[in-house]
Amino acid sequence: MNSSSPIGIFDSGLGGISVLHTLYELLPNENYIFFGDSKYNPYGTKTKEEITERCIQICNDLISLDVKAIVIACNTATSACVNLLREMYDIPIIGMEPALKVACQKGSHQKIVVWATDFTLKEKKFVDLMSLFEQDHQIHKIPCPKLVRLVEENQIHNQNLINETLKSYLPDKKIDSLVLGCTHFVFFRNDLETMFPDISIIDGNLGTARHLKDILMNRNLLNDSGGNIQFENSLPSKIKLSKELFSYLNEN
Repeated sequence: MNSSSPIGIFDSGLGGISVLHTLYELLPNENYIFFGDSKYNPYGTKTKEEITERCIQICNDLISLDVKAIVIACNTATSACVNLLREMYDIPIIGMEPALKVACQKGSHQKIVVWATDFTLKEKKFVDLMSLFEQDHQIHKIPCPKLVRLVEENQIHNQNLINETLKSYLPDKKIDSLVLGCTHFVFFRNDLETMFPDISIIDGNLGTARHLKDILMNRNLLNDSGGNIQFENSLPSKIKLSKELFSYLNEN
C-alpha cells in the first residue's frame, strides 16, 4: 500500500455513487474502486448479521486489491458494523451517519426531518446521536424505501414520479431542515432544493470526503497522479448504470 493505491468505496447498491462523485470532486487525483452490492440491495430490510456478513466479504475483497482506505458509502452498513470493521482491518475505515448535528447547529429549536432507511433510524448508533439533540430540537424520523428503489431501478429521469415520491415523505407541517440520511437520496438534492426552497437540505457526503482527505494527508498517502475510477458490482449488469449515474451527477 502506498499513495498511488486506490481508495475502496462500497454501498448496498448504487447510492454510494453520490459519495464517490463528491470524493472525486475533492480528490480528483486519487484512484477509486467503487463496489455496489446491488444483488443484495436493499440493506435496510436485512438483519444486522446479514449486513455485517456482506460488509466483511466486501472489505476482504477490497483489501485484496491493496486499497489504502475504505469508505462505507452507506449509512445502513455504517450503523450495522463500522466499529467491528475498524477492529478487523488496519487501514482507515470511514463510515457515514445522518448529518443531524449540522442541522441542529443552524439555530435553536430547529424543526428537522431525517430521511433514512428504517434500519438506520432504529439502530443504536442513530438513537444515541438523536438523544444528544432531541431535547432542544423537534426531530422527525421518516424511512423512505421508495427513494432507494428510484435510484436502483434507474428512475431518476422520471420527474413526475420523483416529485410525487418526494412530496409523499415530507410532513405537512413547516420544517427548517431536511437531513438526507441515505446516500441514495443525494441524487434528489437538486429536486428538493427546487421544490422546497425554504428548507435547508443537508447530507453528509462532503463532510465524509473532507474527513478522508485529512486522514490521507496525515498519513502522507495523498495521490497526485491518479484519477482512475473502477466500477464493480455484485450484479455485473449494473456496472453500465453505475457509470451512467456518475455521469448524471457530473451533468447536474
